[in-house]
Amino acid sequence: MSIVMTGGGTGGHLTIIKAVKEELLDEELIYIGSTKGQDRTWFGEDKQFKETYFLPTQGVVNQGFLGKIKSVFMLIKATHKARKILKEANVKVVFCVGGFSAAPTSFAAKLLGIPLVIHEQNAAIGSLNKLLRSYSTAFISSYEENSPIKAYPIKKEYFEKTRIRDEIKTIMFLGGSQGAQAINKLALELAPILKEKNIKIIHQAGERNIDEVKKSYEKLGIEAEVFGFTTTISDYMKKADFAIARSGASTLWELSAMACPTLYIPYPYAAGDHQFYNAKFLVDQNVAWIMRESELDIKKVITLLDENLKEKSEKLQSMIEKDGALQIAKLLKNL
Repeated sequence: MSIVMTGGGTGGHLTIIKAVKEELLDEELIYIGSTKGQDRTWFGEDKQFKETYFLPTQGVVNQGFLGKIKSVFMLIKATHKARKILKEANVKVVFCVGGFSAAPTSFAAKLLGIPLVIHEQNAAIGSLNKLLRSYSTAFISSYEENSPIKAYPIKKEYFEKTRIRDEIKTIMFLGGSQGAQAINKLALELAPILKEKNIKIIHQAGERNIDEVKKSYEKLGIEAEVFGFTTTISDYMKKADFAIARSGASTLWELSAMACPTLYIPYPYAAGDHQFYNAKFLVDQNVAWIMRESELDIKKVITLLDENLKEKSEKLQSMIEKDGALQIAKLLKNL
């Protein structure tokens, strides 16, 4: 009897699988993803999975007419393959984290009557998860009151490195591994002011932007810790007292788990504007700030540097549950 984990395309989806599978070390696991996206990079060589499969699929959204027809044809073919895998492996439950990678296996699970557990990372539900929700055995979302599990599945290291912030000695700019031009620009505009206030800078500029951003800091005569992709983001977050970041689900919940007060600048083109609603969930509880990219005001950002962080930091630490991944793992085992 196996547990199948499916979905991905992007790191936001795949971090959920990574966190949950670490609580399932005694189970037989199979991963089914896509040849497109980051699936193979993350799990192609992962020895915890008994088998990994990467099926040819692509998203339907944002495709032209012919692209949509091709996507649907690929989906039908991949669903047939996934159905065969599920039958041969005697699968007891399928865990779906959404994204186009998840579609074939999720549809195959329903065709075979296998329990389907869905985890939705964002406040605005993704199109596939919205379609599959009524067919799922359990639908998990940290943003919904009636969710069977409210805790977000975050790796233990983020909770182990948490601390209360009370003043800004180090600020972190987080644009993701691909970088964010608006956040990079804001960081460089703020840098001279931060230097005056003796505030250190940590900056995830994106792989493509590292050299350019480093040179810009050098021209300003300012020291900054600049990096692109990293597998030790929690170490950087631990050093930061305040962050300015995109509000993808993983980044948002990891910063929250570390009790780091944050100004969120949502990616303006995210599907369903989900990054805005992710951040709004925290802003509504008075534990974060939000500014649209189009409404960025450096004067308003500067005023945040003198905010009392302790209240927000303490509230974040008390409101974020530590065992989301373990709770999901137990649910999958029980099914």
